[in-house]
Amino acid sequence: MTTPIFVVDAFTSARFAGNPAAVCLLDAPADEAWMQAVATEMRHSETAFVSPRDDGDHDLRWFTPTVEADLCGHATLATTHVLGETGRVAGSAEMRFHTRSGALGGRRTPDRRIEIDLPADPCTTADVPPALIEALGVTPVASARGRIGWLLELDDEAAVRAVRPDHAALARERASVVVTAPATTTTSGPAIDFVSRYFAPYWGIDEDPVTGAAHCALAPYWAERRQRRELVGYQASARGGIVGVRMGPTAERVLLTGETVTVLRGELAD
Repeated sequence: MTTPIFVVDAFTSARFAGNPAAVCLLDAPADEAWMQAVATEMRHSETAFVSPRDDGDHDLRWFTPTVEADLCGHATLATTHVLGETGRVAGSAEMRFHTRSGALGGRRTPDRRIEIDLPADPCTTADVPPALIEALGVTPVASARGRIGWLLELDDEAAVRAVRPDHAALARERASVVVTAPATTTTSGPAIDFVSRYFAPYWGIDEDPVTGAAHCALAPYWAERRQRRELVGYQASARGGIVGVRMGPTAERVLLTGETVTVLRGELAD
């Protein structure tokens, strides 16, 4: 029996932009070593493996090329897209995923975007180790730490775009880092409130193109500074992507919204 697999570009409406994720549609939970081998073969920052449950929900796991991830936003966005596109979940029905980060939600919106419900990651102010500053080559104006790792606010958007980290040094520090600043970018789409980039070489991701989990930290960070519950972020990687963020009904949740486009449909051979 073959396994359907898709590659979806998330947080973009254009192919070959945003963040690509592979999505494997399983009939039942799979062997962990096999899933890691598939993720290593695919070489995307994340490969998602989704299987149905008897209660109508789904189990969902994510693997980088080297390890299993606790949370992945863009691959959850891609999974929601694929389940809807293939008709495994009908229409705009709410989807519920059981994961290492608890229960997550996903749905297709009336304007054909995808919205996912993830746990918020409010960061706590903390001083950055000197070795990390040296590896990044930046001087932050503010620094904090959360589940995602370090969040560093820089002077401006130009400083974020100019970061050229020493990935080997970051890996030695076992550090994952979000750099962010207020936006000056203008687009033909929604107004952008903040920009960011994300580096996690220790976990096999030198720079992630567009990171949902990072926006679980960026949402409360910028919501507090802007005194608004709903904002738009742009992740300024080479591929780039737009992430709508909205604080949930409680401080513990964040809603992320983005567009998605299928790039590849295929099957994994037995």
